Amino acid sequence: MKLKEALNKKAFVVTSEVQSPIDQKPEELVQSLSPVQGRLDGVSLMEVEFGGVVGDTIKTCQLLKKIRMEPIYQTTTRLKNRLQLEKDLLNAHQAGIENLLVFTEDYRITGDSLQEMMFFHVDAGKLQYVLENLKEGHTLEGEALKSGTEFLVGSGVESDWGKNVPELELKEMEEMTRMGTGYFLTTPVFDLDKFAKFMQRTNTFGLPVIAEVMILRTAGMAQFLNRHLKSGMVPEWIVQKLARAGDKQKASIEIFSDLVAGLKNLCQGVHIITIGAEEKLKIYLDAAKLL
Repeated sequence: MKLKEALNKKAFVVTSEVQSPIDQKPEELVQSLSPVQGRLDGVSLMEVEFGGVVGDTIKTCQLLKKIRMEPIYQTTTRLKNRLQLEKDLLNAHQAGIENLLVFTEDYRITGDSLQEMMFFHVDAGKLQYVLENLKEGHTLEGEALKSGTEFLVGSGVESDWGKNVPELELKEMEEMTRMGTGYFLTTPVFDLDKFAKFMQRTNTFGLPVIAEVMILRTAGMAQFLNRHLKSGMVPEWIVQKLARAGDKQKASIEIFSDLVAGLKNLCQGVHIITIGAEEKLKIYLDAAKLL
């Protein structure tokens, strides 16, 4: 079943994310996902550039399609002009990719400043302009395409605000809804109560929400996220549980399973971030009864 169809049927969807390989062949990465073939509604491929080397996202997406896994082309718009966006989206369309996951900028702490609002509208408007032209069957220069493009577009949103969602965040979500977003993908969820309040504040938009869940295997990983991604992102009780556990994997699986169980009553799916542990994904899916 395609991701769009599963969302329309109100199914609880399960997607995951991997990076486009730089230090390994795309075939090796795809092979690492074979144990969970048929158990994921989509696999997002994040664009990666390191030292001038760019991972082959499109080729990896094509390989996923060959083994009947639904690829999701993941991109950001911050460093791309309209022509670059158009080029990348056309390549994705020509490769048979039907799902697009877009972040108008990297994960951030949203504020209500005029500067941030202006930035978002410029960035989102750029994306909307490209998508509308391609959907109508022509390029930005007016060149006719063989057919119009049609993507299921997912949009990244910040979800760590609980009930106190800034007005800017709500305006951003409203704008993305107007642009034709098919679902929202949240930042990683670790606090179910706070996430429930977020959902209560934003459910009027009427779109499916998929919650990110990170597989944390050690206390060090959790502390790294708190230091380098966002302070307090991972609650202290999770850090301590991982630090004190004699069996780290068992503790990790328990944390993951409890979060998934709670999210089943709050949103329409989970997006699993493996942090380089694709080979362990099956174990976590089994434990959380994600069949």
